[in-house]
Amino acid sequence: MTPYPESEGDLAARKTLKRYKRAATGLLVGMGGLTVAGYAAPAAGWVRDGFWLEMLRAGARAGVVGGLADWFAVVALFRHPMGLPIPHTAILPAQKERLGRALGRFVSGQVFTEKEVGRVLEQVDISTFLANMLDDPATREMLTRSVLDSMPKMLDRLEDGRASGAIGKIFPRLLGNSNLAPIVARALRSLVDDDRHQEVLSFLLGQIKDGLQAREGALRTMIEERVREQGGRLLGWAIGGSIATRVLLAASKELERVDPQNSSLREGFTAWVRSQIDRIETDPERGSDISQAIMGVLSHESVVGWWADIWQRFRRLVEADVEDPDGRIASLVQEGLTHIAAQLREDPMMRQRIMDSVDKAIVRALPFVRERMAEFIARVVAGWDAVQIAEKLELRVGKDLQYVRFNGTLVGFGVGALLFAVLRLLFGLNAQ
Repeated sequence: MTPYPESEGDLAARKTLKRYKRAATGLLVGMGGLTVAGYAAPAAGWVRDGFWLEMLRAGARAGVVGGLADWFAVVALFRHPMGLPIPHTAILPAQKERLGRALGRFVSGQVFTEKEVGRVLEQVDISTFLANMLDDPATREMLTRSVLDSMPKMLDRLEDGRASGAIGKIFPRLLGNSNLAPIVARALRSLVDDDRHQEVLSFLLGQIKDGLQAREGALRTMIEERVREQGGRLLGWAIGGSIATRVLLAASKELERVDPQNSSLREGFTAWVRSQIDRIETDPERGSDISQAIMGVLSHESVVGWWADIWQRFRRLVEADVEDPDGRIASLVQEGLTHIAAQLREDPMMRQRIMDSVDKAIVRALPFVRERMAEFIARVVAGWDAVQIAEKLELRVGKDLQYVRFNGTLVGFGVGALLFAVLRLLFGLNAQ
């Protein structure tokens, strides 16, 4: 039983480690058996003592010693051999804090370097990655839903009174220090260039016609009274009605004559409007009067109340629209995300800006990240249980360490046999 839950990878690693341990132990036991057989065979009369048998015994003894020494060294890394508290054993659990600090410094200083991170980023197409995310229907739906869900909260934070008041004041404040004359002049010039001012003139003429027809009786009486005042009662009685009729008829005919598009009155009106636009642009006093007039309109209480009503209507529309998955706001968000994804794929300048921004952000954040990463690794390792850290490390490197045991046993055998042969050749029987 291990002191922590094991993943499937850990279970597979544990099975492999056990298999290699059995193989290394089996080789050591086999070397011990060979040693015993080397001494037992002559006593049993199976073979006679001689050079080759003695060299076999020497090699087997050295193989046993080498295998035991390497077994002790490998086990001492992770735990006390046979549970005995021998000094300088169970090295990794005893030094886990120092190991954690060293591991943290290594990872932060040698792995997460600016050069290595930059090399990895060069191989990653961040813009295409983001575009693929935005093209994914599930991701796009999640982002759209997040935007829609956040809008009522944003409206709640604004509060009706504060938002409506802000809307009522925002334009006067934004324009308070501005000279509006150039803006007004450009707007009016655009209207004149499109002949929109003639529509205004047509509307005014229509209103005048309607007014003459509606007040014809009162105007006739007024003209007759003016004739009597100027020419006397008798003259007013005789020709007052006739003069009133002629005046009203002439005014009506003149208004009718103005209607054609190329009339002199319309041309004169166009010239007058253009002269007024030029005056707005060139006369500082005139421009100042217009700016103050506009500011007065925007600051008027009725206009401020109108802005408040606009805000309330806007909020109700937004709240109703965000509840509809196929509403206008959802469609705008979806279109915006699709447009951004297309730009991420096709706009070289945008792609380069994103890469530059990512590079700069990583370069700025890397020292902080490296420091925090080293601290994090050291803290995690220091918090591990001694048995747990031994288990984790042994599962990762234990299989390779079993080759140390293989090599120790086999190299010990070979060196022992070779050393015996060299000494026998040099010193003869005295090398026993």
